[in-house]
Amino acid sequence: MATVDKAKLGNTSAIRDEIKQMLGQVPGWVNEMPEAALPGFWALMRDFQLGETRIPNKYKELIGLAVSGATRCRYCTLFHTEAAKLFGATDQEIAEASMMAAHTMGASTFVNAMQIDHDTFKRETLEIVAYVRANMRPQDSSRPSPSSQVHA
Repeated sequence: MATVDKAKLGNTSAIRDEIKQMLGQVPGWVNEMPEAALPGFWALMRDFQLGETRIPNKYKELIGLAVSGATRCRYCTLFHTEAAKLFGATDQEIAEASMMAAHTMGASTFVNAMQIDHDTFKRETLEIVAYVRANMRPQDSSRPSPSSQVHA
């Protein structure tokens, strides 16, 4: 059984000071964390979640909100909603992220419960993407053109 080298944990007192400086307090739940978890948790939260990365913070928080809705975590839902607002998300963007999570969970529940063949699903998905891409307007590659919409 491996043991924790406490010298490698870092100075958790200094970590708590940094959290307090950045957030205005050390949340009670953070103080409940095992000492061995705090350095890694804070580094990931500070440098990835709250730090500037390739994905803008607003989008990271909208992703966090969608995941928290799917996992039904009221703590994370509250945190990510408020953080998304802090980073500029509108109520409409929060509603869209929430609806996207609901839509994805619904479709996921269906295809999993029906045990849809994954290879067929993958082939069809790649064919759809290729078709839509081939029919996109050159000036707007972010959206399919109305003429390329899939009709039932």
